[in-house]
Amino acid sequence: MIKQLSLEEFLAQLASRSATPGGGSAAALMGAMGAALVAMVCHLTVGKSTDTALEAELAALLDAAQDTRAGLTAAIAQDVAAFDAVLAAYGLPKATPAEKITRTAAIQLALRRATEVPMDCARLAARVIELSGRAAAQGNLTVISDAGVAVMAAYASLKSAALNVYINTGVLHDAAFVAASLGELEQLVTSAEAAVVAIYAAVRAKL
Repeated sequence: MIKQLSLEEFLAQLASRSATPGGGSAAALMGAMGAALVAMVCHLTVGKSTDTALEAELAALLDAAQDTRAGLTAAIAQDVAAFDAVLAAYGLPKATPAEKITRTAAIQLALRRATEVPMDCARLAARVIELSGRAAAQGNLTVISDAGVAVMAAYASLKSAALNVYINTGVLHDAAFVAASLGELEQLVTSAEAAVVAIYAAVRAKL
């Protein structure tokens, strides 16, 4: 499985002539790294306060970061599978009218899935941005810069996932699905952009 590759092996595949893994997997990885950094900030902050409410909040934040990281890590392979299915659909025969109909239906189905995966990635990346803000507000000052890196990694993940949604929705025939996906995506991006600026500034002020 792709997530069992070493870092060097993954980067070598990313740099290869193969279409997968590609930008979608890279987007998911960036988000997973952001979530991992939130978890690291939590690990290095938990146990340093006598405030039981704060300790409970940090524990909950850690759990949320780990869950989100797991979802984004899974999305690395999911994106590969989705795009491989698109390539397979485009490779179906189209010599007869019946084959053309079958091929078009397969392409549209595969493109829908190839849109759903980066949409999921975008949602999870937006979640990491929110978690990063909490880590920046409550984290140990010695690792507060890592909370800042987390939010920037998550933002890169979100914007990168958005590009993958845009390219696939551009050739989808299901207008309702396209409109719903793009509408949700724009809300995620718009909300994230203001949050990222604020979180980055908050971190910078503590350095």
